[in-house]
Amino acid sequence: MEWPLSPDPDPEPGPGLPGELFPRERTEIAPGAVHVPDWLGPDRQLALLAACRDWARPPAGLRTVRTPGGGVMTARQVCLGLHWYPYGYARTAVDGDGTPVKPMPAWLAELGREAVAAAAVEPAPPGGPAAYDIALINFYDGDARMGMHRDAEERSPAPVVSLSLGDSCVFRFGNTATRGRPYRDVELRSGDLFVFGGPARRAFHSVPKVLPGTAPPALGLTGRLNITLRVGGLG
Repeated sequence: MEWPLSPDPDPEPGPGLPGELFPRERTEIAPGAVHVPDWLGPDRQLALLAACRDWARPPAGLRTVRTPGGGVMTARQVCLGLHWYPYGYARTAVDGDGTPVKPMPAWLAELGREAVAAAAVEPAPPGGPAAYDIALINFYDGDARMGMHRDAEERSPAPVVSLSLGDSCVFRFGNTATRGRPYRDVELRSGDLFVFGGPARRAFHSVPKVLPGTAPPALGLTGRLNITLRVGGLG
């Protein structure tokens, strides 16, 4: 599948919700961590949602993730490029149906490069931005959560790109040393971009709350999708 739409022009600050005094603007949450509101326009959100629905179908489709200790993640997941499982990567859905993982589309890798440039986060040295070769797509219903964790299975220090579709959420962005404070809570809405790299690349982060019923009606999505793009550096 090819990306069906040309890139959105540089977005204006987000209009916000009724009753908000100020528009939402690009914000550096921590050194190397940047929130860009409304980066994906409505058409690109619809196109990305359609792609996510295709990827969620079997084989190697949407699955429930179980941790080694017997816990169950409330957000369900599908992977592209390489299959993530706690705590590693494989070329097949080793904790799902065992089939080969779906490939990472070139247009989605390019979207990752665009996102890093838009956020003005320094790409990983040396030699400029690397090719994004892994995508994790997490689906959250209204009761789903994600505990404090860090993306540590990759060998590349390239920034992590996070795209939001559907319901808003509270995104908690912490520090690199501990799951506790200091951290900062950010509201991520449909179309928002969050990029973290450099000194923030290994920071702990979580989704403590989803806000049901906040998705744009025109999107036709109940729940939240988070598309996380990574550079594995795994050979």
